Amino acid sequence: MATRTESYVDTSALIAFADRSDSYHPLFRRLFSEPPPLVTTTLVVAEGHAWFLRRYDRTRALQFLAMIEAMAPLRIAAVGAAEQTGAGVLLRRFSDQNLTVTDAVGLHLMEQRRVASCWSTDVHLALGGVQLVINDVR
Repeated sequence: MATRTESYVDTSALIAFADRSDSYHPLFRRLFSEPPPLVTTTLVVAEGHAWFLRRYDRTRALQFLAMIEAMAPLRIAAVGAAEQTGAGVLLRRFSDQNLTVTDAVGLHLMEQRRVASCWSTDVHLALGGVQLVINDVR
């Protein structure tokens, strides 16, 4: 089991870190300069790549992937059948919210690994009770 010092990183935090025009860029630039152990999912990486591909171009999307590959303290968790099933349970539990499968898998992972905090600008990721880092600094 992971220690309580691990933090979950969502797509919005990675985008904010990589995109200087994002209003949260200064916060995530500071946080990523001395990060604790971090975990994310393959779905988050795919979502971030797609965001840069749609918003900018293939070059920026590939730069995003290179950034992810260079992040030494970042562990990327695979998403399999168990994670998908756990996400389905959460999607039904929070059916009054506009959660994506990526969000629900993240919530499931945070619950399973008992992470300390969530690096995201998406308020949905606080539904499981994990503190959003943006609420700690603003």
